[in-house]
Amino acid sequence: MDPVPLDRLVALAREMLAYSYAPYSRFNVGAALETDTGEVFTGCNVENASYGLTICAEQNAVAAAVSRGRRRFRRLVVVTRGQRAVAPCGRCRQVLAEFGTDLAVYGVANGEKVHWQLRDLIPDHFGREFLDADPADGDGAARARSGSR
Repeated sequence: MDPVPLDRLVALAREMLAYSYAPYSRFNVGAALETDTGEVFTGCNVENASYGLTICAEQNAVAAAVSRGRRRFRRLVVVTRGQRAVAPCGRCRQVLAEFGTDLAVYGVANGEKVHWQLRDLIPDHFGREFLDADPADGDGAARARSGSR
Protein backbone atom coordinates (compact mmCIF):
# COMPACT_ATOMS: atom_id res chain seq x y z
CA MET A 1 0.00 0.00 0.00
CA ASP A 2 1.19 3.52 -0.76
CA PRO A 3 2.60 5.62 2.06
CA VAL A 4 0.37 8.23 3.66
CA PRO A 5 1.51 11.72 2.62
CA LEU A 6 3.94 13.07 5.21
CA ASP A 7 1.93 16.28 5.56
CA ARG A 8 -1.09 14.16 6.54
CA LEU A 9 0.92 12.34 9.21
CA VAL A 10 2.14 15.68 10.56
CA ALA A 11 -1.44 16.99 10.68
CA LEU A 12 -2.67 13.90 12.55
CA ALA A 13 0.17 14.16 15.07
CA ARG A 14 -0.48 17.89 15.48
CA GLU A 15 -4.18 17.18 16.20
CA MET A 16 -3.09 15.01 19.12
CA LEU A 17 -1.50 18.02 20.84
CA ALA A 18 -5.02 19.09 21.82
CA TYR A 19 -5.45 15.86 23.81
CA SER A 20 -2.04 15.86 25.46
CA TYR A 21 -2.13 15.88 29.27
CA ALA A 22 1.03 17.68 30.39
CA PRO A 23 0.20 19.77 33.47
CA TYR A 24 3.69 19.42 34.98
CA SER A 25 6.12 19.90 32.10
CA ARG A 26 3.71 21.73 29.81
CA PHE A 27 5.57 19.90 27.04
CA ASN A 28 2.76 18.64 24.84
CA VAL A 29 3.57 15.88 22.37
CA GLY A 30 1.53 14.28 19.61
CA ALA A 31 2.50 11.27 17.52
CA ALA A 32 1.31 9.52 14.38
CA LEU A 33 2.59 6.04 13.58
CA GLU A 34 2.14 4.62 10.08
CA THR A 35 2.04 0.85 9.63
CA ASP A 36 3.35 -1.05 6.64
CA THR A 37 -0.27 -1.33 5.45
CA GLY A 38 -0.80 2.44 5.46
CA GLU A 39 -2.92 2.54 8.60
CA VAL A 40 -2.16 5.36 11.03
CA PHE A 41 -2.35 5.18 14.82
CA THR A 42 -2.03 8.30 16.94
CA GLY A 43 -1.14 9.08 20.52
CA CYS A 44 -0.41 11.89 22.93
CA ASN A 45 1.63 12.12 26.11
CA VAL A 46 -0.13 11.56 29.44
CA GLU A 47 1.82 12.85 32.42
CA ASN A 48 1.46 11.70 36.00
CA ALA A 49 2.40 13.32 39.31
CA SER A 50 4.60 10.26 39.78
CA TYR A 51 6.78 11.15 36.81
CA GLY A 52 7.94 7.60 36.13
CA LEU A 53 4.35 6.66 35.27
CA THR A 54 4.13 9.18 32.44
CA ILE A 55 3.21 7.66 29.09
CA CYS A 56 4.79 9.17 26.01
CA ALA A 57 2.86 9.94 22.83
CA GLU A 58 4.96 7.45 20.88
CA GLN A 59 4.18 4.68 23.37
CA ASN A 60 0.46 5.45 23.14
CA ALA A 61 0.61 5.21 19.34
CA VAL A 62 2.52 1.91 19.49
CA ALA A 63 0.06 0.49 22.03
CA ALA A 64 -2.89 1.50 19.84
CA ALA A 65 -1.33 -0.19 16.81
CA VAL A 66 -0.33 -3.36 18.64
CA SER A 67 -3.77 -3.64 20.23
CA ARG A 68 -5.14 -3.83 16.67
CA GLY A 69 -2.67 -6.54 15.69
CA ARG A 70 -0.22 -4.29 13.83
CA ARG A 71 3.48 -4.86 14.40
CA ARG A 72 5.25 -3.52 11.31
CA PHE A 73 5.80 0.20 11.14
CA ARG A 74 6.92 2.45 8.32
CA ARG A 75 7.10 5.99 9.72
CA LEU A 76 6.62 7.90 12.97
CA VAL A 77 5.98 11.62 13.30
CA VAL A 78 6.49 13.34 16.66
CA VAL A 79 5.13 16.90 16.95
CA THR A 80 5.72 19.45 19.71
CA ARG A 81 4.84 23.13 20.09
CA GLY A 82 8.44 24.23 20.59
CA GLN A 83 10.81 25.80 18.11
CA ARG A 84 13.09 22.75 17.92
CA ALA A 85 12.11 19.30 16.70
CA VAL A 86 12.71 16.47 19.15
CA ALA A 87 13.48 12.80 18.69
CA PRO A 88 11.76 10.13 20.81
CA CYS A 89 13.19 9.68 24.31
CA GLY A 90 15.37 6.67 25.08
CA ARG A 91 12.51 4.63 26.52
CA CYS A 92 10.41 5.22 23.40
CA ARG A 93 13.33 4.33 21.17
CA GLN A 94 13.59 0.98 22.93
CA VAL A 95 9.83 0.39 22.65
CA LEU A 96 9.93 1.19 18.93
CA ALA A 97 13.03 -0.97 18.37
CA GLU A 98 11.09 -3.97 19.65
CA PHE A 99 9.31 -3.93 16.29
CA GLY A 100 12.37 -3.27 14.14
CA THR A 101 14.80 -0.44 13.59
CA ASP A 102 13.93 0.16 9.93
CA LEU A 103 11.64 3.03 10.86
CA ALA A 104 11.73 6.59 9.56
CA VAL A 105 11.27 9.07 12.41
CA TYR A 106 10.32 12.71 11.91
CA GLY A 107 10.50 15.37 14.60
CA VAL A 108 8.35 18.39 13.82
CA ALA A 109 8.07 21.69 15.68
CA ASN A 110 7.11 25.22 14.73
CA GLY A 111 10.58 26.04 13.52
CA GLU A 112 11.82 22.85 11.94
CA LYS A 113 11.36 19.31 10.65
CA VAL A 114 14.11 16.72 11.20
CA HIS A 115 14.36 13.18 9.81
CA TRP A 116 16.19 10.24 11.42
CA GLN A 117 16.26 6.48 11.02
CA LEU A 118 15.48 4.64 14.24
CA ARG A 119 18.55 2.41 13.80
CA ASP A 120 20.70 5.57 14.02
CA LEU A 121 18.87 6.82 17.12
CA ILE A 122 19.35 3.55 19.03
CA PRO A 123 22.38 1.68 17.74
CA ASP A 124 23.19 -1.61 19.45
CA HIS A 125 19.75 -1.73 21.07
CA PHE A 126 18.73 -4.56 23.38
CA GLY A 127 16.48 -6.96 21.50
CA ARG A 128 14.95 -10.39 21.40
CA GLU A 129 18.17 -11.85 20.05
CA PHE A 130 19.60 -11.53 23.58
CA LEU A 131 16.79 -13.61 25.08
CA ASP A 132 16.44 -17.37 25.02
CA ALA A 133 13.18 -17.16 23.13
CA ASP A 134 11.79 -18.01 19.72
CA PRO A 135 10.42 -14.72 18.33
CA ALA A 136 8.29 -16.62 15.81
CA ASP A 137 5.94 -18.09 18.41
CA GLY A 138 5.27 -14.86 20.32
CA ASP A 139 5.40 -16.70 23.65
CA GLY A 140 9.08 -17.52 23.85
CA ALA A 141 9.45 -15.55 27.07
CA ALA A 142 6.94 -17.82 28.79
CA ARG A 143 8.87 -20.88 27.60
CA ALA A 144 12.13 -19.35 28.76
CA ARG A 145 10.69 -18.70 32.23
CA SER A 146 9.32 -22.23 32.50
CA GLY A 147 12.54 -23.81 31.27
CA SER A 148 10.76 -25.73 28.50
CA ARG A 149 11.77 -25.72 24.84
